[in-house]
Amino acid sequence: MGSGSTGLKSEPPGAMRRQFDQLIREIAKFGAVGGAGLLVNLLVFNLVRHATGLQVVRASVIATVVAIVFNYIGFRYFTYRDRDKSGSTREISLFLLFSAAGLVIENGVLYIATYGFGWDTPLQSNIFKFLGIGLGTLFRFWSYRSWVFRTLPAGEAVAGAESILEAAERQRRQGQRVNR
Repeated sequence: MGSGSTGLKSEPPGAMRRQFDQLIREIAKFGAVGGAGLLVNLLVFNLVRHATGLQVVRASVIATVVAIVFNYIGFRYFTYRDRDKSGSTREISLFLLFSAAGLVIENGVLYIATYGFGWDTPLQSNIFKFLGIGLGTLFRFWSYRSWVFRTLPAGEAVAGAESILEAAERQRRQGQRVNR
């Protein structure tokens, strides 16, 4: 073993830092949309539960569905707006599939607390709804970033960036011609 390479592929200096920074920004955006979705979910849950008299889990499922629609809009047009948009039918189908799995996780926690342990006061229901949302959110974050809102392949991203730069250069040149 000399002073040469270890045989491991190493990334250029700063590349890992950029990936980490990108992940932190993604988590922050996901959290912002998710936080707003959490408020929507809890507000609709409590409104439906108290205004209609529906059972706890049914009110929770309605609230979760409303939050899923809200979150899709936020994720597509804010958190993951730079991601591949070519397969919208596939994207929506996968989003709904993983959201349904998250719905089962979220409301499964509430169901077990309510019907398994008899913890169904308004405070207990909100606590277990919140815990269920937390567990469902961890699953959704992983599944959305891995399967639903996939990154563009590097070649497409570079080509897209190059076309933007070329268009800006053409605009700059046209502006110079007009000013002459």
